[in-house]
Amino acid sequence: MIQSENDMWKYLSPILLLALMAFNNPRERDLMAVDYVSKYYELAVAEMHRTGIPASITLAQGLHETNYGRSTLAREANNHFGIKCKRSWTGKTYYHKDDDYDDKGKLLDSCFRAYNDDIESYIDHSNFLSQSTNYVSLFTLGAKDYQRWAFGLKNCGYATDPQYAFKLIDIIQRYNLDQYDNYSNPLKG
Repeated sequence: MIQSENDMWKYLSPILLLALMAFNNPRERDLMAVDYVSKYYELAVAEMHRTGIPASITLAQGLHETNYGRSTLAREANNHFGIKCKRSWTGKTYYHKDDDYDDKGKLLDSCFRAYNDDIESYIDHSNFLSQSTNYVSLFTLGAKDYQRWAFGLKNCGYATDPQYAFKLIDIIQRYNLDQYDNYSNPLKG
């Protein structure tokens, strides 16, 4: 039996809580965040259990890198994390202007990884981080320490934006994404 308003919140699903937050402040970005998280949180949680990357970090990066699901890179190449081709990439590619310049300062098309579907993007993101020597230090952090993960990603060179860690933390806190770091693996019934 629900005895107080505080008890009521314990029983609402996380998705419903996000939806209620969005309707209390119906900004377009908040509605897009609710939609994005409802589509991908189980995938982020499954990847957390497979690799140790906090689901909150994965979701925040996905929201940020895709501009809340609206980016051309996400819509046309299923790339949710802005991962570029690099030398070792042998899969599909997608080109668009980002932050690569030639010797004369002219903005060039950058090569990004392209995927058949969103699942491939999420799996490759986890593999990219967990199998790269650049990010090995992150895996000494707990899967629930999203703040240190955010700063670690920035310090390891994931993004050039000096505010990257702060942006991820803001997204996590705004949408209560750290709750997903406590979820059980959805693939284990």
